[in-house]
Amino acid sequence: MSATLVVKDLMVSYGESKVLFDIALTVDACQVVACVGRNGAGKTTLLKTIAGFLKPISGSVTSNDMSLVGRASYDVARMGIKYVPQDKKVFSDLTVRENLELGSYATHDYDWQRVTSYFPKLTTLMDRKAGYLSGGERQMLMIGRAILGSPKLLLIDEPTEGLAPSIVTQLKEVFRELSRKTALVIVEQNLPLVCAIAEKVYAIKDGRIVAELTDRDAIKPAVCERYL
Repeated sequence: MSATLVVKDLMVSYGESKVLFDIALTVDACQVVACVGRNGAGKTTLLKTIAGFLKPISGSVTSNDMSLVGRASYDVARMGIKYVPQDKKVFSDLTVRENLELGSYATHDYDWQRVTSYFPKLTTLMDRKAGYLSGGERQMLMIGRAILGSPKLLLIDEPTEGLAPSIVTQLKEVFRELSRKTALVIVEQNLPLVCAIAEKVYAIKDGRIVAELTDRDAIKPAVCERYL
C-alpha cells in the first residue's frame, strides 16, 4: 500500500529568498507525524506547500502515488488532505452552525455527530457567531470543519498555541482518536504534547530536516530540544 504522503527533495522559496531545502518525509496511513522547530524554521511553509498554497521550486509531493504539485489548494482538499492553519480564522460573522454548513457543502458530508462527538461543546455553541468564540472554541470549530468528508490526512499548524491547558489536554485525546482513521501531520512547539502522541518526529532548522526520530525511546522532549 502506497504512503499517504511522500515528500522528496522539496525546495521552496518566497521570491528570491529560499526557505526550504531538500525536504524529504513520509507519512503512512493513520500515522501521527510531528514537525518541530523554532519560529521561522520553515514548518508552516512546508504545510502550505503540501496543501497547495505554495508552489515549490523543485521536488515532489505525492499522496498514494498521485502528485500534488501544481494542484490548486481546493483540489488537494478534495483529495482528502485538509489544512488547519495557525491563525484560527473562522467566518466571524457566521454562526458555528453556518461555518459547519460551509464545510458540509464542500464535502457533501452532513454528519455533524462525528464532529460533536469529538467536541461536545460545539453543540451548545451552534447559534453563536464564530467571532465571539474563544481561541479554544475556534480551534475546535476549525478541526471539526476539517474532519468533514473523512479526510485521509490532516495538516495542523500550531494547534495549541495560546490555549488553556485543559483545551490542550482535550486536543491531545482528540488527535489520538482521529489517528484511528486519519493520518496527522502536526506542527507544534509543545514538545510534551508532541512526544505523547507522535509516532515520528521531524526536526526542522533553517529550512532543513536535521533529525528524524522514529524510536519511541528517542521521542522525548529532552531529545527533541537538542535539535531546535
